[in-house]
Amino acid sequence: MQTQDRLSDKQLSDEQSREVAETIREEIARRRISRQALAEQAKLSLSTLEKALGGRRPFTLATTVRLEQALGVSLRKNPVAPPPAAGNDVAPDSLGSYSHRAVTWLEGAYITLRPSFGDRDAIFAYRTEIVWEPKVSSLVFREGERTDAAYEHTGEVAVPHQSGFIYLVINKHGQHRVITVSRPTVTGAMYGIISTLRAGAGSQLTPVAAPIAYVPLKNVPTPSLGRVAPGEPNHALYRDHLRRTVDESFALLLPG
Repeated sequence: MQTQDRLSDKQLSDEQSREVAETIREEIARRRISRQALAEQAKLSLSTLEKALGGRRPFTLATTVRLEQALGVSLRKNPVAPPPAAGNDVAPDSLGSYSHRAVTWLEGAYITLRPSFGDRDAIFAYRTEIVWEPKVSSLVFREGERTDAAYEHTGEVAVPHQSGFIYLVINKHGQHRVITVSRPTVTGAMYGIISTLRAGAGSQLTPVAAPIAYVPLKNVPTPSLGRVAPGEPNHALYRDHLRRTVDESFALLLPG
């Protein structure tokens, strides 16, 4: 116990503390969360976080680990190696080489929102579940409760550290659909862009890109699924989430 306490109280070097502080500031800016919210998630006092970020005191190992768990990213270039994972617990390089423990904050059920491709004023809503799949050693996502059930998909989830974004990818016989979203905000929602094909008359397919939002199911007390038209329950809420994608620059849709 005394050995563990000494390890937890170990202070990072000045250089390590500066690197950690810089990474934290980047994550706060990227996720649009306050320092107060981060401190609460990491179970730290705001004063402790402010002093460390301001360089008035070095980060300790215990504080750094708590912040890493809250943010779901590594803050140290050469962190203390964790205990060996049991079984297949690390995703392949092509998905970001993340461990299951590092991405548990992503697992859960979400309401997925995007514009309806058939009605410009409506919003299409369905359920998506993100879970760890031991058989492929990675996070996967599964869509369900779509009114167009023939288009329900299951795919892989990439979480690379470099870009700070999350990718939900489907590769079906070489045909790709890619969804790029931000890391979760303080409410757990993720915002970004979907790039896919729109089904038209007969066998006609047209490439299309649109804003998309993943809102934790628990955040919507009585969710509406399918094509949600103006005036129907939750339409205003869903519209606000989609508008936030562009209005708050989670993604850019450039004019032609």
